[in-house]
Amino acid sequence: MADRITANLPARDLAATSAFYGRLGFAEAFRDDGWMILTRGPLMLEFFPHPELDPWSSWFSACIRVDDPDALLAEWRGAGLPADRKSIPRLTGFFKPGAAPRMFALVDPDGSLLRVIDNRDAGEVPAQRAEDADAG
Repeated sequence: MADRITANLPARDLAATSAFYGRLGFAEAFRDDGWMILTRGPLMLEFFPHPELDPWSSWFSACIRVDDPDALLAEWRGAGLPADRKSIPRLTGFFKPGAAPRMFALVDPDGSLLRVIDNRDAGEVPAQRAEDADAG
């Protein structure tokens, strides 16, 4: 299955959110006073203003499903985000909760949780493509 994301997330400050995600390879595709769309290849994140949001009590989240999460995590680690369990923002390493697919997580400066899920481990990559990815 192709990389994909669908998310509508809050931003206390659209410019600051754009700058943060810009460090992760996203670019603005649209922005006005009430909405912003960021893209990174086929991945799209949409943001709405929420200036009074408390990042520590945020419950917003989204799943990003990708065919090569190892490469994405390696790239995002270059942004120098903390990896501890309490910082906002932060970036985790891989984990596998129970029978769920392998994943890592990003918590953005507004407290939104993005789970990055491995399409291969979720059985969403055709066998030939998975073999090709493992060979590389």
